[in-house]
Amino acid sequence: MSQHSQFALLKQRRFAPFFWTQFLGAFNDNVFKTALLTILTYDALHWTKMDVGLLNNLIPGLFILPFVLFSATSGQLADKFEKAGMARKVKLLEIIIMCVAAGGWMTHQLWLLVAAVAGMGIHSTLFGPVKYAYLPQHLKNDELVGGNGVIETGTFVGILLGEILGAVLVVQEGWGIQLVAGGTIAIAIMGWLTSLRIPHSPAPEPELKINWNPVTETIRNIGFSKQNKPVFLSLLGNSWFWFYGAIILAQFPLFAKDYLHGDHYVFVLLLTIFSFGIGAGSLLCERLSGHKVEIGLVPFGSIGLSLFGFDLYLSSLSYTNTAAVDMLGFMHQTGSWRILFDIAMIGVFGGLYIVPLFALIQTRCDPKHLSRTIAGMNILNAVFMVVAALAAMLMLNAGFSIPQLFLATAILNAIVATYIFSLVPEFLMRFLAWLLLHTVHRVKGVNIDRLPEEGAAVLVCNHVSYMDAIVIGAYSPRPIRFVMDHRIFQIPFLSWVFKTAKAIPIASAKEDPWLMEKAYVDIAKALHEGELVCIFPEGKLTTTGDMNEFRGGVMKILERSPVPVFPMALRGLWGSFLTRGKGNAFERAFRRGPFSKLELVVGESLLPTAVNPIMLQEKVKQLRGDWK
Repeated sequence: MSQHSQFALLKQRRFAPFFWTQFLGAFNDNVFKTALLTILTYDALHWTKMDVGLLNNLIPGLFILPFVLFSATSGQLADKFEKAGMARKVKLLEIIIMCVAAGGWMTHQLWLLVAAVAGMGIHSTLFGPVKYAYLPQHLKNDELVGGNGVIETGTFVGILLGEILGAVLVVQEGWGIQLVAGGTIAIAIMGWLTSLRIPHSPAPEPELKINWNPVTETIRNIGFSKQNKPVFLSLLGNSWFWFYGAIILAQFPLFAKDYLHGDHYVFVLLLTIFSFGIGAGSLLCERLSGHKVEIGLVPFGSIGLSLFGFDLYLSSLSYTNTAAVDMLGFMHQTGSWRILFDIAMIGVFGGLYIVPLFALIQTRCDPKHLSRTIAGMNILNAVFMVVAALAAMLMLNAGFSIPQLFLATAILNAIVATYIFSLVPEFLMRFLAWLLLHTVHRVKGVNIDRLPEEGAAVLVCNHVSYMDAIVIGAYSPRPIRFVMDHRIFQIPFLSWVFKTAKAIPIASAKEDPWLMEKAYVDIAKALHEGELVCIFPEGKLTTTGDMNEFRGGVMKILERSPVPVFPMALRGLWGSFLTRGKGNAFERAFRRGPFSKLELVVGESLLPTAVNPIMLQEKVKQLRGDWK
């Protein structure tokens, strides 16, 4: 696998032009929107007689509305047409929209500015499916998490900088309006120029017939996504994050003013801390995932969202200052740093939650339908954000304080997460495996990149402990179907883990001939469907640390399904608590000591016609070396 830093992608043409194009788009969106909201808040009389509160809610709504109306169409366009060309056309549209906005700024015509808000919503709706469907075409699987992390970081930093610049420029006396009008056009032109460098990205389904009815197409997209349960629930999980984030972020202005008694810059500080938290969490994903799509981080992120959401409630109650303060004054108050820490950690765990979900959708969705799936997700995001606004209004009207709103959101997150992970236990299983390999053991993967990114293959490994399958599964970039002794398969708790991983129980012909035949049928079916199947040819756990003789079951598998074979070896696992042998298991584990070193080594691919049990055993022995 590519073990370079994710930031190295910023030097490569396949990623850098696209990154800067999307960064400048998010940046410009927020320069424009924030400038408009700021001028309406502080200088409304020169622009309109309408209620400012109504406008402050109407403008964000107009930006979101195109996601509901046009996402289905934009997803089809991104699947039908080449993506680099689409990006350039969208960026040209942005220049036109900003020119319309400039006319509104210079003539004080509010309706032109409001129209430009809706136009930028259309711009973002068209670019969204291109944005996430582009990455799998140009990044390897082991680069997707890092690439998504950099994209998410760039997006949130762009949003933050755009909000700050928009608020600062527009209030400059005498020439603030001109700066915003000219600046947004200049940023749009820069975005178009960077888009010219985006490499060719072929259309996955050029023959697609566009369905212009957004309602029926949206229903069809969501129905298609439902056929792939992990992908669909990842879409819902992604939208839930936007629900959670929309509620939390929407409270920051009043939270800063009424509870922290801070000025506008205290609100900016909260927003800055949250944005940098999201960026840090997004970037951490690559390191914590080991350069692969690690959905085990999703439950980890969800736990953090609830934990620090709850602590934000507690830290808000412990904040006792009642005097008006500026940003520096707030930071000197007792309890202020705890509040900032909670907000930062909500951002960090939000990044850990959202990035693996994007990567899972990109890798497990049908490539021909990816843009439409992303479009469907954008619609769900918009709906969840609207529901979040309504939920917050209902709770506030019911007498909830803002800290209580934080608490309610944290509890809701725990409930939703538990429900989602119960429907797709793979998330939780991968989390347990990730936790095990990052706490109990110091784990190293050797030549893991030899495992095929697609297509069927048989993996052959020595059998050392009851957690062999968990270790191998945690290191594989793809799901693996494990073949294991039916007695191990039935061990309490571990049985739940093995069933979740769709392991295949097997018995000898003497014990249960029907179960043995069923196992071979299930293996053949899995290989026919292009899956990875792992078998432990020893047929039982070692009791001494030395390898047992390989049996001939692997040959029966290859006779029915002649696919490539990959020998593997587990090193350093023998003697842990979950191994089998003479003496007390705790005593063996104690002798090994905590945080023992463990390696999983993958050998080179072997042709199915060139292997036999003796040769495979020798290959695995060579990979294992002198380790046990």
